[in-house]
Amino acid sequence: MARKFKAGDWVKAKGASDSPKMEVSKYITKKEPIFGFLDRDTYVECTWYRNGQRRSRVFHQNRLSKVLGTKGIFKT
Repeated sequence: MARKFKAGDWVKAKGASDSPKMEVSKYITKKEPIFGFLDRDTYVECTWYRNGQRRSRVFHQNRLSKVLGTKGIFKT
């Protein structure tokens, strides 16, 4: 599967109206639980700030959509 984002892109989770705007940090390697192969092109680590604290989480790239016009780090 082709990569949809690059480091520094701003994204938001699909289907969640209260989802924060997040910055893509990097693609990570995850082991496929059923077949056991390493997947390097579909899981991204995203970071965002809430109440002054930095948070991060890993998402499948198909669960994210790109946000246009957002620049710099900000609080949500």
